[in-house]
Amino acid sequence: MTPEETPQPLPATTGPSRHAQRILARVRAFDTRHPWVWDAAVTLTWTVAALVDAAGGWRTTARDPSVPVWLVVTLCLALSVPLYWRRRHPTAVLAVMACATLVGDASGAFLQAAYLQMLPVFHIALSRPPRALLWALALILPPLVTGAVRFPSGAVDQRVVPALWAYALAALLGIAVRSRRDERAHEVRLAATAERARIAREMHDIIGHNLAVITGLADGGRYAAAKNPERATQALEAIGTTSRQALAELRRLLSVLHDESDEGHEGGRSDEPAARTPQPALTDLERLITGVRKAGLPVRAELSPPGPAPLSAGAQLTVYRVLQEALTNTLKHAGPGATASVRLSYGPGALEMVVTDTGTRSAAPGRGHGITGMRERAARYDGTLETGPLPTGGWRVALRIPLEDPPP
Repeated sequence: MTPEETPQPLPATTGPSRHAQRILARVRAFDTRHPWVWDAAVTLTWTVAALVDAAGGWRTTARDPSVPVWLVVTLCLALSVPLYWRRRHPTAVLAVMACATLVGDASGAFLQAAYLQMLPVFHIALSRPPRALLWALALILPPLVTGAVRFPSGAVDQRVVPALWAYALAALLGIAVRSRRDERAHEVRLAATAERARIAREMHDIIGHNLAVITGLADGGRYAAAKNPERATQALEAIGTTSRQALAELRRLLSVLHDESDEGHEGGRSDEPAARTPQPALTDLERLITGVRKAGLPVRAELSPPGPAPLSAGAQLTVYRVLQEALTNTLKHAGPGATASVRLSYGPGALEMVVTDTGTRSAAPGRGHGITGMRERAARYDGTLETGPLPTGGWRVALRIPLEDPPP
């Protein structure tokens, strides 16, 4: 695949930032495969912190320092151990922690570990419908109200408001992370849709053209078989060559569907020469026209040599595919006795190609995606495509693509 035809990712960063993103991606992949490792690490860390606080630090915020230590230890474990299940069952975990907080606030312990409820609140906002946050609020409020009623002195300023702000920030952070995740998923879906459309367009061009050529060769060989067996043999050889070329192009095209990770495997693609073959370019136009001539369509070609500012590989492929589609439409729709003419030249800062034929049509060719695909290809490189009948009969396709660096 050429760089121009390969789906372009989002703008990549460089240097340390890119290295950090790579490490972060590996950490996420490891967490996806082994979620219990991170869950256990988080749970163990906060359990140790809660137990350390239960050793005496909790009295600095307690309204009643005489609360039994065994109760404080039990409540600390109830506020930290459930964190192991916070990602899978955040609402249930918050319910357990809210019960422990209710007991702590009612007793006057006012444990700092109660702020660990921010973690399940974050995961509720991250993975549950928005209305689930209302249930989270319903679980968080009773302990705060109970503590404020039992110990009203400074409760609102020192306990209720800071706690509500903390939980609100946790919820907002979860919503922000979820929005960013959904945005990236949407970008991936759009990229996948664009890639499917590109592959469908390529397959339409490859299969449609080669089948039209094979059909023309087969019809010519059938007529020649009775009078000139040698010509029939040549037609069969041309059919075989065209078929092999079509298969090689399809192999190259479909190879992009393989996972990129397969490229790093030992011997992953070393036996697939078709995947390494370059895409058709301007130098392949003569071969394309020769194949159409063998199929029975007389083609007169005037191809100017490349100018001082050649097109990129992707733009050259666009020119090739437009000519391929135009000649294929002539083969299929122009009728018997038609001829075609191809003129490719370099104008001021642009490549211009005009394809005409002398056929007669009852309707415009390419009622499917052919002409639409040609226009999309041209637009991708800021080019234009004009199609339509000629006043004297026949059909005309005119392509114009700007050169990347036009000569002065």
